[in-house]
Amino acid sequence: MAPGAHGDVAFARRVLIVIAIGALALLAWRLVDLLLLVFGAVLVCVLLRALAEPIARRTPLSDGWALAATTLGLLALIGGVAWLFGAEVRAQVAELTERLPQAWRSFEERFGFIDVGEEVVDRAQEMAPTAGSVLSRLADVVTSFVRGVADLLLIVIGGLYLATQPALYRHGILLLLPPGGSRERFAETLDATGAALRRWLLGQLVAMLLIFILTGLGLWAIGLPAALALALLAGLAEFVPLIGPIVAAIPALLIALAAGWETALWTLLLYFAVQQVESNVITPIVQSQTVKLPPAVTVFAVVAFGLLFGWVGVLFATPLAVVVFVAIKKLWVRDTLGEPMRLPGEG
Repeated sequence: MAPGAHGDVAFARRVLIVIAIGALALLAWRLVDLLLLVFGAVLVCVLLRALAEPIARRTPLSDGWALAATTLGLLALIGGVAWLFGAEVRAQVAELTERLPQAWRSFEERFGFIDVGEEVVDRAQEMAPTAGSVLSRLADVVTSFVRGVADLLLIVIGGLYLATQPALYRHGILLLLPPGGSRERFAETLDATGAALRRWLLGQLVAMLLIFILTGLGLWAIGLPAALALALLAGLAEFVPLIGPIVAAIPALLIALAAGWETALWTLLLYFAVQQVESNVITPIVQSQTVKLPPAVTVFAVVAFGLLFGWVGVLFATPLAVVVFVAIKKLWVRDTLGEPMRLPGEG
């Protein structure tokens, strides 16, 4: 082959690589909803493995039986909680749903927003949709609900499959890379992000449980209606740091305001105190054993992933930020720049 031919072949190869990378990026963007579901399944897998592996180490059970015991144990725990508190939670959620409109009307009366509310109602009546459009919107709501349930089932089932043979899927991903240093670096990064996700997820579950307990006890002491439902909302909202607690406090403050200024003040102080405990006690303790994300990174991650991927992006913003944060520390700061950097789980 002529000397110039080698250069042409090398140039053509580079062009094909660039085209392939661009095509993969475009394909990933078109399949972003599916990729987010896969990431949700990975979180389920990480949680199941984090609970099953200690059982396998400390008992005679094999890895598979430990995973099965963990799954059955979680199902039994969820079923037991639903049996013990399900009726009470349903009653309080129904009470919360009934009280919120009344609380909003009380809020309008106290702050003189009645005229604004009436104007909005008048405008809405002028723009009242036809029966066909109402049915269309109802169909959209039903479709969205069914799709959400299907996505949740897909995440759980996918997480179970991933948890049964994580090494198989890890090996399959690594086979897509050329052997050598690149594959080894990616394998190390994959392990580092997996360890970080595990530690973050366990820490976040502990924080959510503590927020639920503290909020529930405080609302019960204040005497606010639907205290259990509001505490459950506060605990679940803690999964989205900084923004979730603010959203969870709004229904409680509206209901408290309907009961009087004193109740509203005590409720506001309660949520403020709980967040202070969370920010200055719970989070530092949890992050000392998990991943310490700067607060600004967390806020902008929620905004960025929310703008890119919608409400699912907001839900998964923090774990996605953990993955990106650890990958940058491993691949760029430590491996490329040579700066000493300790990753989560390392001594």
